[in-house]
Amino acid sequence: MTLDDLTAQVPDGALLALPPDNSLSPGAFARALVRRSMGVRGVRGLRLLGVPVSGYATDLLIGAGCVAQLQTSAVTLGEAGTAPRFCAALADGSIELLDATCPAIHTMLQAAEKGVPFLPLRGLLGSDVLTHRPHWRVMQNPFSNAADLIVLLPALAPDIAAFHAVLADAHGNVWVGRRRELATLAHAARRVFVTVERVVPGNLLDDERLAPGTISATYIEAVAVAAHGAWPSALLDEYPADAAHLREYASAARTADGFRDYLERHVLAPAHAA
Repeated sequence: MTLDDLTAQVPDGALLALPPDNSLSPGAFARALVRRSMGVRGVRGLRLLGVPVSGYATDLLIGAGCVAQLQTSAVTLGEAGTAPRFCAALADGSIELLDATCPAIHTMLQAAEKGVPFLPLRGLLGSDVLTHRPHWRVMQNPFSNAADLIVLLPALAPDIAAFHAVLADAHGNVWVGRRRELATLAHAARRVFVTVERVVPGNLLDDERLAPGTISATYIEAVAVAAHGAWPSALLDEYPADAAHLREYASAARTADGFRDYLERHVLAPAHAA
């Protein structure tokens, strides 16, 4: 598929899971979604899931008006500071925030991966997060005779998971290297869309060195080539994060006018829409 083919498959209101800026973030995919949002068939009402935190791609989609709800444990641009369009949307009430923790998000995805309705987690006890998440249940550990509370978290299966990787092969297998948390995400999600730097011949699962970091095509619905598709985030050992650009974005996106100017220059311009 092409990049535009991938984004055309994202329906309004989808629960879309995105990894953070340090874990194969799909920058090109997010920009293509924003371009689509500016057209007649723009996508709206997305429910984003940060796995487990959110960054540039999430802030971009919020600023473009694509997002109705965000579930995450943090939203940050790292050294560039806070995510300005997220902060503005939260302040004006245009998005709903479901607060979580990193272990909680991973646990809910692991439950979906395993095909069980819930999994327990202890670290949430005593936190304010439970006050705002009524569907997370606190109960007595049934295997203990002493008082021993545990939190039960429901399985969470995203409608779509999207990330950017270095390699795919002709069979549709995708190499994520040491970012094995994306395998859990791929197993949990109903559909998985991946952009890659390049497609290589052969079968990645036949290579003993690459197979441990490869997600089987069984879990991948579609792949599109998007060179430098994680930019401005880093991509494993391929290229570093563009710290100067992230600072530029953080500064521009502090205001609605600055964000629109950023879109015109870096997202909607023909050079970036190719």
